[in-house]
Amino acid sequence: MAHADPGRSGAAAVAARASDTNDSEAQLLNHRSAAFARVARALDARGKTSSGATLVVSHPYNRETVAELPLDSGDDARRKLQRAARFRSALSRHERIAVFDKAIALLAAEKRDASILITLESGLCRKDTMYEVDRVINVLHAAIAELNRDDGQTFSCDNATSDERRKIFTVREPLRGVIVAITPFNHPMNQVAHKICPAIASNNRIVLKPSEKTPLSALYLLDLFREAGLPEPMFDVVIGEPNALGAALVCDEHVELVAFTGSVAVGKRIAQMAGYRRTVLELGGNDPLIVMEDADLERAAQLAAKGSYKNSGQRCTAVKRILVERTVARPFTELLVEHSRRWQTGDPMDERVDIGTLIDDAAAIECARRVDEARDAGARVLLGHQRDGAAYAPTVLERVGPALRLVQQETFGPVSPVITFCGLDEAVAIANSTRYGLSSGVCTNRLDYITHLIAHLDVGTVNVWEVPGFRLESTPFGGVKDSGLGSKEGMQEAIKNFTNLKTYSLPWDTLAHPHAA
Repeated sequence: MAHADPGRSGAAAVAARASDTNDSEAQLLNHRSAAFARVARALDARGKTSSGATLVVSHPYNRETVAELPLDSGDDARRKLQRAARFRSALSRHERIAVFDKAIALLAAEKRDASILITLESGLCRKDTMYEVDRVINVLHAAIAELNRDDGQTFSCDNATSDERRKIFTVREPLRGVIVAITPFNHPMNQVAHKICPAIASNNRIVLKPSEKTPLSALYLLDLFREAGLPEPMFDVVIGEPNALGAALVCDEHVELVAFTGSVAVGKRIAQMAGYRRTVLELGGNDPLIVMEDADLERAAQLAAKGSYKNSGQRCTAVKRILVERTVARPFTELLVEHSRRWQTGDPMDERVDIGTLIDDAAAIECARRVDEARDAGARVLLGHQRDGAAYAPTVLERVGPALRLVQQETFGPVSPVITFCGLDEAVAIANSTRYGLSSGVCTNRLDYITHLIAHLDVGTVNVWEVPGFRLESTPFGGVKDSGLGSKEGMQEAIKNFTNLKTYSLPWDTLAHPHAA
């Protein structure tokens, strides 16, 4: 929520929130001090903003204010883009590797603090946010791996009928313009890392707008990279509402590429606004887990629960539809309920808790509303469906029709809707029946089923005996249909998207045999 700034600077507001606290929170403050100090330094380095308004970041679990940040205006965003455009990085690969190495060391030393920061702004439980910090460290390592690999190509020309005595080479160069990245709330730090790390690795300049619901992790990484030695114009952050900053970020003359992760509606709007600019869009998902009759049902139920509830169910690759062959639906569903009961909900700061909150009350209300609609249409709630503020209990439903809004649209929360099918063809038809095509999981041991599903599922990823969200930080990731235009994330593909490919050729025979006639 934005409001008029009463005069306190952003850094002072963060510091005040860390001191105006009762004794019961003293332990928490001891843990979060290093992370909040980074946020405060990042805010001080930003200087004064011109909007005259602040953004209040609240903890979703108890609605207490975590920080107050000065909002950037469109003019502020344009100034940062202009500053980035004037800078041309000359960092060698060795120097970029040194930046990433230092960033890894800093983040590893502050892992607990960084985890608490994410939990405070997002409501995700500590188990999830510790895992997220580990993923960010893996992204940094992936960037180093790519910098140690020459990504150029070589083509010999003497294999053509003309027997040209030349060689053709390719080299990747940074973009001429600035990269703009816009990230969502569900992985506040890892989503940022997946945008800034390939940009830095490829010697680009990037201006990032994190979700206004979770801006602290981006500011934390901004300060961390500057301490690691990254030149300031290579990475900057703007804070603000999408409506206030969207046109300034997407349409500015200095912008060459817009990388966006978020909803389908916003992604399509960005594509329209961007015009003749590159876009890399990673949009929503409605990912099925398909359980065939030959599957180990215990193992499949465990995967279904994990895929539905990790990160409070707020992942584009979460299990959002569980498709089960009708002959095994009842025993599978009983096992799913049993596994789901084991997921403990509560205060996300409690390290024993498995599921924190959703991002806000409105998100939990929307989950409950969709479950109510499904129940009214004949679905049966077997577990959960209790809401307390932004918290929503893990919920299992059976007798779910594949046309219900609960499973046709992306439901962003800890919900496990079970849909039954008869045979492989119906499984594929139901899986492909939504407008999304991001990822999928398959539980079967039959090779003919596996090869058929890989060939016929309209998705970017098929994981056999894994949740749809399984990936490495370097491997290609992206979707089809409304989930994306086929452009892939993952370190290797992101670097390709963030660079221009230049081709050059040399007379090779003369170089190899300088004394030849």
